[in-house]
Order: sequence, then C-alpha cells, then structure tokens
Amino acid sequence: MSSIKSLVYIVDDDESFRESLEELVSTMGYQTCAFSSAEAFLKYPRAQRPACLLLDVYLPHLDGFAVQEKLQVKEAALPIIFITGHGDVPMSVKAIKKGAVDFLLKPFNAKALRTTLVAALDKDVENVKKETLQQKTSCLISTLTPREREVMQQLITGKLNKQIAAVLGTAEKTIRKHRGRIMKKMQVTSVVELARILKIVV
Repeated sequence: MSSIKSLVYIVDDDESFRESLEELVSTMGYQTCAFSSAEAFLKYPRAQRPACLLLDVYLPHLDGFAVQEKLQVKEAALPIIFITGHGDVPMSVKAIKKGAVDFLLKPFNAKALRTTLVAALDKDVENVKKETLQQKTSCLISTLTPREREVMQQLITGKLNKQIAAVLGTAEKTIRKHRGRIMKKMQVTSVVELARILKIVV
C-alpha cells in the first residue's frame, strides 16, 4: 500500500497539539486533513482513498464516542484511532469493543503512532475490498429469479440435486438446469465458492 496516497483525518480541539500532530503525520508520508470540531469533520466528504481517523475523545458538543457512533451508521468502514490526555482502561476497552483500531494516550511517541496508522490504513483497504465485493455480489444476486434464489439457498446447505428436487417438489433435471444458470449468473464454478461469496453479504 502506498502511504503517499493515504489520508489521515485529525480531529482535535487543541490547536497547538493538532498542528504538531499534522506535522508529525506528514513526515511519515501521509496526507493530513485536520478539524477543530467533530461537526466540521462530519460535514466533510469522505475521500476516495485509503484513510483513517485520529480522533480526540474529549471534544466540545460532540465527543469522540458520539462521532464513532455516527460513523458506524454513516460510514462504518473508516477506522478510528482514539487519542486523549485523560484516558483510563474502561474508556479504552469501550473504544476497542466498539471497533476502534487503537487508543493512544497523549503524549505518544512517533513509533507507536506509525505502527497504529499502518494497521488502521491496512484495515481500511480491506474494508473497501470487502464492501466492493459485497456490492458486486448483491448485484449478481439481483439477476436471479425467485426460483433460482430458492435453489441457491438449498445448494449452499450441501444438499444434492435430488434432495433439492424433493424439497422444492420438482424434477432433478430441473434443479440441474437451475444450478447451471445460478453458477453462470453468480460467476462461480463450485458450490464452495458460491457459499463463500454469499457469506460476505450476510
């Protein structure tokens, strides 16, 4: 992954710390985009590139946890690294349980920051890949007829053609035809592959 193309959002109301953090992150080869408030960040459109968020816990009006909850609804794929000067173990556990990549206590060193940024940006790349595959799979499923969807649901349980025919009350040769069309429309060559991609959209 090219770090030059990656973007690190920074949300912190402490101007001097925010500017220092921008400078530090920039020296690591990442582009930065900083905000003094959660509201300003939430209004900003998401960049179409690998990205993550360095988010202060204590912010005026909307705190870091409120931002995390809003992103889970609006843009769940953006990895979050919480930063704070007044954290504790329960707070960090809460953040991680809700999906944060890490929880850094100020002041933190450059090595720790770099390590967690790499992890967060790698996670975003994987999230984007998964989301793209989900969208593709959903589009493929939409091409199936209602009957083909019924047959597909039976196929991924491991049933044989004759067993599916008995369940659906039709001939085995009809199931074979449905099976062939399903494989072609879903762009797979085996039931195992079919089950794997369907698991992604669940």
